[in-house]
Amino acid sequence: MITNVEILGKKVRVESSPAADNAMSRLEKPLLVEMELLFSCLIRKAVRFRPDADPANFVSVTPQLKIRFRPVTTKVCLVSDVADGAVPLQDFPLKKPAAFVPKQLFIDYKRGIWRGEFQIAAADDD
Repeated sequence: MITNVEILGKKVRVESSPAADNAMSRLEKPLLVEMELLFSCLIRKAVRFRPDADPANFVSVTPQLKIRFRPVTTKVCLVSDVADGAVPLQDFPLKKPAAFVPKQLFIDYKRGIWRGEFQIAAADDD
């Protein structure tokens, strides 16, 4: 599936593999996908699959897929920030969050595991 949605007034191209589409069609609840951009010592991008998040905070792509963009930061800058889940995160209040909204999100499902990646810059074929 390839479709476009709008987050903070910006177009986001959402693409999922056939395996992901097949797995989503079997879900009882929508898949909640978070595009996390961490601002700390380093900038880190991560796609998180949040089964227990509040779906009201997400944008609906399809009945079985909801996404959101979440800029976050840490309270202190530590080398351990680089590891997933090493420190608690808090929302990062960007003055112009629309400037950082990802342009593309790709979702896949392999060997029973959801995978994703997002791009800040648009692909050449857009």
